[in-house]
Amino acid sequence: MKAVLFDMFGVLARVQSAESQVVIERTAGVSGKRFWDAYWLLRAPYDRGDVLGPAYWKNVGERLGTPFTGRQVDELIAADLASWSEVDQESVNFLAELAGRGVRLGLLSNIPEELAVHYEATQEWLGHFGVVGLSCRIGSAKPEAAAYEWCGRELGLPAEEILFVDDRPDNVLAAREVGMRGHVFTDVGTLAAVLEEEYTG
Repeated sequence: MKAVLFDMFGVLARVQSAESQVVIERTAGVSGKRFWDAYWLLRAPYDRGDVLGPAYWKNVGERLGTPFTGRQVDELIAADLASWSEVDQESVNFLAELAGRGVRLGLLSNIPEELAVHYEATQEWLGHFGVVGLSCRIGSAKPEAAAYEWCGRELGLPAEEILFVDDRPDNVLAAREVGMRGHVFTDVGTLAAVLEEEYTG
């Protein structure tokens, strides 16, 4: 293994907290399974960059049968962005350690344009990555094979020499299906042990 391809959310940054989800629900005026089913059902085109935030939230509102006002849409975009903005400092510190050791690093994240711009403006550690595959910029999102293949081409390595790290087993399985190695992330210590065994530089 000669490169590590990281997922962002659930590995380097935290997934939405229950508290942040409540803020989104309150802003939308809709809560529970019905809201989150619509949120996720319509998310892929937003992550791929096919639509931007205003169109995404308009579609969610229409799906729910409760169209959002322009002000609500602005507030929903802001609340959604905030809900995905907490980084995992232990993981970020480990990333810096790997970069300092000369490990080849890539990032593959399902992320909409507004959130990508926010991370680029606020998170200097993105500079550790030689390859940055943001779904909204590359036109494909995990678990689509094209997303992994794009990163492999940019890294310039055969798939079998890349270890993909993600907290979602379905995304790791998809990486394995294109020939990459895969690790389901649970904590930094376990990942460090895996890299100690597999990384050949």
